[in-house]
Amino acid sequence: MAQSPWGSSDSNGSGGGGEMIVTTTPGVEGRPARRYHGIVTGEVIVGANVFRDLFAGIRDLVGGRAGAYEDVLQRAREQALGEMRMRAVELGANAVIGVDLDYEVLGSNGSMLMVSATGTAVTL
Repeated sequence: MAQSPWGSSDSNGSGGGGEMIVTTTPGVEGRPARRYHGIVTGEVIVGANVFRDLFAGIRDLVGGRAGAYEDVLQRAREQALGEMRMRAVELGANAVIGVDLDYEVLGSNGSMLMVSATGTAVTL
């Protein structure tokens, strides 16, 4: 079974070996944080592909969605969340709360995109 980068609750609520909860909310209803481990982050920087830029520009001219860019954004977001989750696991957490996703364009000509995920690692 493929695991979502957003995570979900494990079946017994113990946090041992189950999936991690990842949420943008400041807590998980009915499950108070028993221990705070600190802030965790995940960052991914992706470079723009010249051909993808060209075809996305043409698509923008004739209408429609820039699917190539959407795919890149989705993969970068999933990688940033995955990296953040790994850092939380290393600290002994079973959840990350208050997650914030940020997108920044980098490079002198805007040729790179940075996606960062930040949250608070906790044990529920």
